[in-house]
Formats: sequence, C-alpha cells, structure tokens
Amino acid sequence: MDRFLVPLGMAILTSYHLHLWYCVRHHPEKTIVGVNHLNRRIWVQNIMADGAKNGILAVQTFRNSIMASTLLASTSITLSSIIGGLVSNTSAGLKKPLASFVYGDRGSTIVVLKYLCLLLCFLVAFFCFVQAIRYTSHASFLISIPMGENTPGLTPDYVNQLVFKSTNFFSIGLRAYYFSFPLFLWLFGPIPMFVCSIVMVIVLNILDRANNFKLTFQIETSHQHDHLTELANIICVK
Repeated sequence: MDRFLVPLGMAILTSYHLHLWYCVRHHPEKTIVGVNHLNRRIWVQNIMADGAKNGILAVQTFRNSIMASTLLASTSITLSSIIGGLVSNTSAGLKKPLASFVYGDRGSTIVVLKYLCLLLCFLVAFFCFVQAIRYTSHASFLISIPMGENTPGLTPDYVNQLVFKSTNFFSIGLRAYYFSFPLFLWLFGPIPMFVCSIVMVIVLNILDRANNFKLTFQIETSHQHDHLTELANIICVK
C-alpha cells in the first residue's frame, strides 16, 4: 500500500502544481497567482509614480507582508524542531496505542521516513518565507525613493522583479505547507494520505482559478480593441 498509494498521491499533487506553473507562465489571467502578479505590477507603477505621496502606504503594505512571512517562518521552524525531536526518539516504530490507528507499514524505517518528509516540507517553507522577507525588505527601501537623475537604475520594473520574487517565495512556502497535510495523514496510513491528496487537488483547483478576472480581462481587451478601431477609422477619414 505505502509503495503504491504514497508515490501516486505525491505524483498527483506535483502534476497539478506543474500545470499551475504552466498556466501562470503562459495564461496568467486564468489563475489567482497570475492575476495577483498583474495587479501588483500596476500597484508598484502607481505607487512609484508619486512616491512622496504614496511612500507611507507602500511601506505599511510591505510591513504587513513581512509580518505574515515572519509568522509562517517561525511556525515552520518550530514544527521542524518538534519533528526533529520525534525522529530522534523513534527507534522501535510506533507504540502500541498508536499502532492500532495505522493501516500499512508500521516499522521504524517507514515511520522515520514519514517524519523526515514532513521535516523537509517545513524546512523548505522556512527557507522560502525567509527569502520572501529578504526581497520584501529590499523592495520596501527602493519603492519609497523618488525617481530622478540621482537614481538612474531605479525603475518600476526593477522593483517589480523584487516584489515578484518575494511573492513567488511566499507562494512556494504556502505550497510546502499544503504538501505537509497529506504527509501528516500518511502517519495514519497510505489511504488517508491518498484521499487527502485527491481532495486537496480538487480544492486547490477551485481556489486557484480566476474565471471572473478572465471575463473582465476579455471585456476590457475587447473595449480597448473597439476604441483603437474607432481611432483608426477617424484617422483614415481625416
């Protein structure tokens, strides 16, 4: 059971996230992640257009992001420490009271492997949230600097790159938390883990879609096309 259902569940989750990555890269208007990237690009451009007026708002927004990343990073490293202690104390498999709730392999090797997979998820999450804090801190300094001759290399596109890296690391950290859910249920057997993987893919597929924005995006695009067509007709008439 463990050798078949666990790799299959992980393969389903990995395939979904590969598909999500492809949609974000090539069809951003179809996903929440892509829509947020587009909106953040516009936000950065509007903030830097009048840095003296909007600088405080930008710094407060970044501060909230840093606080969220700090909380999640602290949680992940705390859970990693707890799991590390459990791994060091696991030498004879599961204890008898817990073994009755587990369906599947109950040996010490598979139990340690389960804990190590959970530990890996939380360590990846910790690393990603720390990087998110790093890039957000850089962006918070740069976005409040007035653009001019004294800052020739400071552009909205450069600040956008830092914001995108921060949000991407934050998203990967959250996905590492999502991967930890089925791995945690693996402690109780491969069947709960596989069922959780299926349920998570269904739920994430619903949450990651941006159908309303896609409709709005298409309407705005068609309006822009109609406006450009009218301008072209006016120019031709003149």
